[in-house]
Amino acid sequence: MTSKKTGYLLGALAGVGVATAALAGANLSDQPRTSSTIDRSLLMRTSTAPIFAPPPGAPLSFADIFEKVSPAVVSINVTSEMDASALRRVPGFENFPFDIVPRGQAPGGEGEDEEGGQGGQGGQGGQGRNPRLPSQQSSGSGFFISANGYIVTNNHVVENAKEIKVVLKDERELTATIVGRDEGTDLAVLKVEGSGFPYVNFENAAKPRVGDWVITVGNPFGLGGTATAGIVSAYGRDIGETFVDFIQIDAPINRGNSGGPTFDIYGRVIGVNTAIFSPSGGSVGIGFAIPADLADSITKQLMSGGKITRGYIGATVQNFTSEMAEAQGMADQRGAIIANVAPGGPSEKAGLQSGDIVTSVNGVAVRTSSELTREVAKAKAGDVLRLDVIRAGKRRAVEVRSGVRPTERELASNDNQQGGGGREGSEGPGAQAQRPVVLGLALAPLDDAARRRLNLDPGFRGVLITSVDQSSDAALKGLRRDDVVVQANGVPVTTAAELSAAVTAAKKAERQSVLLGVHRGGRTSFLPIRISE
Repeated sequence: MTSKKTGYLLGALAGVGVATAALAGANLSDQPRTSSTIDRSLLMRTSTAPIFAPPPGAPLSFADIFEKVSPAVVSINVTSEMDASALRRVPGFENFPFDIVPRGQAPGGEGEDEEGGQGGQGGQGGQGRNPRLPSQQSSGSGFFISANGYIVTNNHVVENAKEIKVVLKDERELTATIVGRDEGTDLAVLKVEGSGFPYVNFENAAKPRVGDWVITVGNPFGLGGTATAGIVSAYGRDIGETFVDFIQIDAPINRGNSGGPTFDIYGRVIGVNTAIFSPSGGSVGIGFAIPADLADSITKQLMSGGKITRGYIGATVQNFTSEMAEAQGMADQRGAIIANVAPGGPSEKAGLQSGDIVTSVNGVAVRTSSELTREVAKAKAGDVLRLDVIRAGKRRAVEVRSGVRPTERELASNDNQQGGGGREGSEGPGAQAQRPVVLGLALAPLDDAARRRLNLDPGFRGVLITSVDQSSDAALKGLRRDDVVVQANGVPVTTAAELSAAVTAAKKAERQSVLLGVHRGGRTSFLPIRISE
């Protein structure tokens, strides 16, 4: 309500400004002619100019574009069983269809929670396979890419659908079926029966520049046929969607715009709207679209009945950051650091190790974990990938034979099932006073009792954290009791003395931090910990 009042207020003030200018002009024109009076010919020339002139390059209106492309854009209404686990969330981002409400309530009603669901309504109404989960209505957007009824939208709009209805601009409602879905890029293709549908094309060649105008058409909050305009804000945005370098746009997009198109000023599709950055849940002018060339490639494979498969090496990775590089004396090095290798997977079979820093795949440099994943994904099962890695400061090549990447749901399930955290333990009186402290970490040997308590394999090696100085950088980075330090600057550590030696060596090399490999809950992560003075 506040934002609406503010908008009206700004509009009113703008109107007052125009009126004042007009009155000023009238007063000037009514003045008797004197030497100080403005020349009437100049006044006339000025008064015939448009009051609001667009900047150079800006269209006078987007109306022609909208009339041309809007018949190809559809609203998608989905009935599904509520499944909170299906909502893939990136912290700070919203990628939803999503005006989810129980049956009978208008979209956008009071009480929507931040998941797009109806707050406090979880146990009411609906028919579904699980009696505790109500059926829900959600809305998204899509667009025809062929005259015979193929429609592109987001996977997350339709992935749990029991029924899909597509509403055209002329208000016809058609039943749609799913042709194919790809979780990795969040794209899906639907099909409706019929022919002669208006459609639009992907633009794969002439990309708009940053700063060029774009227009979006979609179904925000169930308000079908809505157009908004803005500019391309940036390219190559990584928001956690592994296989997509997103286009950032500032045209307002909201819940229900997911799966709709972003057009250039010629009416060509340059992206598929998928997510927004939104602390509040509404548009703040930062939206993200899947680039047209990727969307075109994936949808063509889905339409042809092809299953989307990607290469897989069985490893989890992190960005190798500048702070990590400084800790190991590699000031300008970028890449991806191997955090974990899957037991029996391609990486383990090839000898890839936790802590290896991957700098290229088949000769293509990688600077981030996302770039590594995308390069691996290009491989087919059985392809040999040559990874250039740095291990303990030395460069080497590791050849990995690619497998087939599991589905995103399977990968998430595997992550959740990896070893659980341990139970809170207790130590005898005075035990803590005997613990050596390094980097603000009180350390103890990882004995068999601790391994059993933490559900670790009998041969697991490392040094156990028993407490953390809350004023230390380690505490700031989130280290806690029962974490296990397994590496320091690329070297395995099994005792407090070995960790202390790594810190001493880093100090002698005048480094500011030490890169620790820390194991928790079945997974290893790498964190640069600053060395205190």
